[in-house]
Amino acid sequence: MIPRYTPAAIAAVFSDESRLRRWLDVELLAAEGWAAVGRIPAEAAARLRAGARVDPARIAELEAEQGHDVAAFVQAVQETVGDEGRFFHLGLTSSDIVDTALATQLRDAALRIDEDAAALVEALAAQAVRYRLTLMPGRTHGVHAEPLSLGVKLANHYDEVRRGRARLAAAAREVAVGQVSGPVGTHTSVPPQVEEHVCRGLGLEVADAATQVLARDRHAAFVAAVAILGASLERLATTIRLLQQTEVSELEEPFAARQKGSSAMPHKHNPVLSERVCGMARVLRGYAVTAMEDVALWHERDISHSSAERIVLPDSCALLDYMVRLCTRLVTQVRVNPDKMLADVETLGRITCSPRVLDALLGAGWSRERAYREVQALAERARRGEAGFETLVRSLLGEVLAPEGLDACFDLSAYLAGIDGTYRRLGLEIRDAEPGTVTEERPQLAVEAGIGGGLT
Repeated sequence: MIPRYTPAAIAAVFSDESRLRRWLDVELLAAEGWAAVGRIPAEAAARLRAGARVDPARIAELEAEQGHDVAAFVQAVQETVGDEGRFFHLGLTSSDIVDTALATQLRDAALRIDEDAAALVEALAAQAVRYRLTLMPGRTHGVHAEPLSLGVKLANHYDEVRRGRARLAAAAREVAVGQVSGPVGTHTSVPPQVEEHVCRGLGLEVADAATQVLARDRHAAFVAAVAILGASLERLATTIRLLQQTEVSELEEPFAARQKGSSAMPHKHNPVLSERVCGMARVLRGYAVTAMEDVALWHERDISHSSAERIVLPDSCALLDYMVRLCTRLVTQVRVNPDKMLADVETLGRITCSPRVLDALLGAGWSRERAYREVQALAERARRGEAGFETLVRSLLGEVLAPEGLDACFDLSAYLAGIDGTYRRLGLEIRDAEPGTVTEERPQLAVEAGIGGGLT
């Protein structure tokens, strides 16, 4: 993990101090479990609890000599407790300690990510409500389609991030299991009662079956959930990037008063935060592949997964949490340009109202092919600059469609009529229209809903 992209809370979970402290927790609970089944004196377990200490410098010294981190840890702790040290690590194998402690780290990291993800979900909900009636062009293939509201667009992201949060929580529950079952998972050297005591003390479930390690499908599912949520954040960031293009200028990510967009071009406002999110999402997808490669270990255990996990698991948690926090900033501080959105909806004389004109002609008895070709031809004439699409339709189809029918074709409030059902399904607030919002009486204004003019 590099400090630049590592939130302090995640760094604390995966620090060397935290890891060694968690290893010691597993060992001390195991000793208490042994005491509970009568294998060692209760006084010995109590003295281990009172006297056992972790000395990172001594552990590092021994590891350099022995080439084994857990063995070095065990010896270093034994040196701090005297005769009771013979009961330390009794019947256990390294993976009993490492995998069980790792489960607590992933659980705790996921809880911290979830807290930040909750703030992002709340921010998306608030903005979806704020801009519920703010019309903008919909786009398919990057090309103007029918209008929609910025609120609906954000509500879609709200729903997706909410699913990602739930998916990660489920994966965290699945990976929050421990095992203390001995060298090949058969409980030959340590009884299930000790395992249950350890896991209960750590707030973990007990793995129903284990080899010498916990099966890595759990960890793969966890990193995959991280990567999927990262991909959802990338989609959100990509939306902002695309709408910040100079030719669009409908949204802009926050830009501080003293910030510089370019070392050479002082005028630049670049979407660097959104681009950062997109780059990190690519890293997370690579980590997900690595985690899946770690599933197929040899027989009861090898350690080909170990070196990869030292990188992939802490980094994936750190990157995702950083991305979630960054996206919360983007969503809460995004600058919205409703005037440009309205201008884009009005492009070529409301050309994106063509489907409503098509439907009106069908209602007037025209065949679909005839109606489609006629509307398409008028749209092409508008593209060539002869006149606005609405002007052409009113002048050339006025004998076919009644004035009220033509008005309905170009009534922009129609594009807001169906959105409240979406909001109800999502549990989002539905407010009364604010001043400047599209209404039946003011269809031509279309979009100032909830915000003033210019950038906010």
